Amino acid sequence: MKKILALFLASFILFAFCGPSFASKEKATVAECIAMSKKAAAMILKDKDAALAEISKRNGKFVWKDSYVFVMNLKGKMLAHPMMPGLMKMESLLSTPDKNPKKPKMLFVDFVVTAGTKGEGWVEYMWPKPGQTEPSIKETYIYRIPGTSMFTGAGIYR
Repeated sequence: MKKILALFLASFILFAFCGPSFASKEKATVAECIAMSKKAAAMILKDKDAALAEISKRNGKFVWKDSYVFVMNLKGKMLAHPMMPGLMKMESLLSTPDKNPKKPKMLFVDFVVTAGTKGEGWVEYMWPKPGQTEPSIKETYIYRIPGTSMFTGAGIYR
């Protein structure tokens, strides 16, 4: 019985301190999304493979509070996503709409256009929070990685 209690307690502590930050009720801020997107971009410029591997980790350093960083290229290919790794298997997401049941939006097209024309900016769309199925309004900061055809993104839910 002591072993079971110890195992349960250890699991609880591990999840509480090392598990996905989405267990937290804290919300990411606009400033954090910008800073984390740029931090991920800098890491990609130093070591692309290591950075993409880190960004893809569900419990990595680019997952915090209720947000995370992802990486795409200008062709609409998802290169790193910690919450939905299945998105990386698709050749292009440009024909994938958001989750707005009334008026779907081509959010990935908006990401690519923002990165390709402005270099950075915010895109609003509907997307489920990690672990949920119902969509929420989300605003994502898009940041084109200088000198590349890639961009990072991180968003806040309303």
